[in-house]
Amino acid sequence: MSQNNQEYGADQIQILEGLEAVRKRPGMYIGSTSERGLHHLVYEIVDNAVDEALAGFCNHIIVSINEDGTVTVEDDGRGIPVGINSKAGIPAVEVVFTVLHAGGKFGGGGYKVSGGLHGVGASVVNALSNWLEVEICRDGKVYKQRYERGKTMYPLKEIGTCDPDKTGTKVTFSPDGSIFETTTFDFNTLKVRLRETAFLTKNLRITLQDKREDPINERVFHYEGGIKEFVTYLNKGNQELYPEVIYCEGEKDGVYVEVAMQHNDSYNDSSYSFVNNIITPEGGTHLAGFRSALTKTFNAYAREAKILKENESAFSGEDIREGLTAIISIKIEEPQFEGQTKQKLGNSEARGAVDSIVSEQLTYFLEQNPQVAKSICEKTLLAQRAREAARKARDLTRRKTALEGTSLPGKLADCSDKDPKNCEIFIVEGDSAGGSAKTARSRATQAILPLRGKILNVEKAREDKIYANAEIKAMITAFGTGIHEDFDITKLRYHKIIIMTDADVDGAHIATLMLTFLYRFMPELIKQGYVYLATPPLYKIEKNRKVWYAYSDEELNNILTEVGRDGNNKIQRYKGLGEMDAEQLWETTMDPERRILKRVMVHDENASEIDVTFSTLMGDKVEPRREFIEENAKYVQNLDI
Repeated sequence: MSQNNQEYGADQIQILEGLEAVRKRPGMYIGSTSERGLHHLVYEIVDNAVDEALAGFCNHIIVSINEDGTVTVEDDGRGIPVGINSKAGIPAVEVVFTVLHAGGKFGGGGYKVSGGLHGVGASVVNALSNWLEVEICRDGKVYKQRYERGKTMYPLKEIGTCDPDKTGTKVTFSPDGSIFETTTFDFNTLKVRLRETAFLTKNLRITLQDKREDPINERVFHYEGGIKEFVTYLNKGNQELYPEVIYCEGEKDGVYVEVAMQHNDSYNDSSYSFVNNIITPEGGTHLAGFRSALTKTFNAYAREAKILKENESAFSGEDIREGLTAIISIKIEEPQFEGQTKQKLGNSEARGAVDSIVSEQLTYFLEQNPQVAKSICEKTLLAQRAREAARKARDLTRRKTALEGTSLPGKLADCSDKDPKNCEIFIVEGDSAGGSAKTARSRATQAILPLRGKILNVEKAREDKIYANAEIKAMITAFGTGIHEDFDITKLRYHKIIIMTDADVDGAHIATLMLTFLYRFMPELIKQGYVYLATPPLYKIEKNRKVWYAYSDEELNNILTEVGRDGNNKIQRYKGLGEMDAEQLWETTMDPERRILKRVMVHDENASEIDVTFSTLMGDKVEPRREFIEENAKYVQNLDI
């Protein structure tokens, strides 16, 4: 061991006072200091207001992105208490904003159920802000206090009066630019989270305003049907199998259970589970209880209705859940989570409560609605047959070892390096571009797989059809991981999967088809950051035998401003990869030293919105797709690509 002469004694143990610990290690408290962590600040304050709504005291939350880039969250709850906290000797509101692990969420006195589990929300936002101001309306008076980087600037003061019947809290904060990579809030990111929160808290109205725009961009989320409306929203890109959303609700062993579900004509299981309004991406006991109830109840019904004969094997849960959209939302006083990431519920009583309530109410629903029950069972039977066919196809498709003699796809130009960390595969549309890419590549580390035309739209196909598709089979074999339950990330042959398509509408469609396939059948590849989009240039500029490449209209304008706009400029607009020779393709799109790669990322908390996007874009319904394109057209930078 190397010797270090610096003294290591009792005084070297640092004590971080107040909120210094949060500023020192922000990632421990909000996950990251990226754009994702920045938006987490808003969620922390909103979650406090939602806790008031869950307790029955708040009807409306207004979230405003102000003109100066700060954020204000205002609610009509009871208002944070302003009296002196006997233990701390300062007003309760000051305790909430300046002391870690303080709040009304411990000991069961303040809130029965709460989304913010650790009592760190408000104080962490305060610690990571340049400044934060809180205004409270209680007992006919308005109180105010200001903090800067977590430190109190003045004692809580009374600044005016308000209607004696009016109560609430208003928090405005300015995130600290020395901590966050960006301090620019994204309206769409907040919109997704706040919409979900409104679905999960029926009758709560949430207004989101962006005052940076003129006129103000405003969205209001208010759902009297709660999670039933959530299911309808998630199903909007698909055709429902039956008109009614099945809804189960009840309380058992201190667990309040709400479940809404409806099948559609797709082949995906889109079940999302929540605890106290917080998504549990890895499921847990509540999801296990739901699945158990679903499988048990449908099998019992199918046997009794003679849809399943005595000698026929039972429906598997997977078959029953084909095309199912479901929300499982529970409220529980002391949630216990498993694992490092706290994304999986561990409470055993939650499983029993969900199982019991769903079994009883679903049995009743199926008896009352035999036509709906029959249509679900018929879809399940088709899924069962397709699964058997897929199993046979999968056994033929599985990549064997070299000893067993099954080779990689014939059109794959593989790389010579066998260490996946060093290897990347380009999925290229068309043989001509594939030929250029094969010539251009670095043979040691870059593999090329050309695909002919548009691959199968997996949103509209069952697994057996997918295994029969040559282009998809080539990708599955090349990657080496298998799909669905066979998926094994350790067998991945390339640590960069790069989708390289033309910079036009067709190319964008092909890239979307490929991403749909990866997201539905190998989601871990995206979640673990192995999937990228290549960025070919849009323009080639030549002048006096010098060449420049521009990847956007803005970059083209900058180059023309720099080199001068005159008749000597020769500008070529690339419509496809095939227009580039091998050298140009290498220089602009494939050379690791110079290329631009866009990593495709998925965050678990956005899973439901990503599902909606894929089913909207790739599903059968035209109207939701048109609405999506119209709503998002303003965010597209190059409308012709």
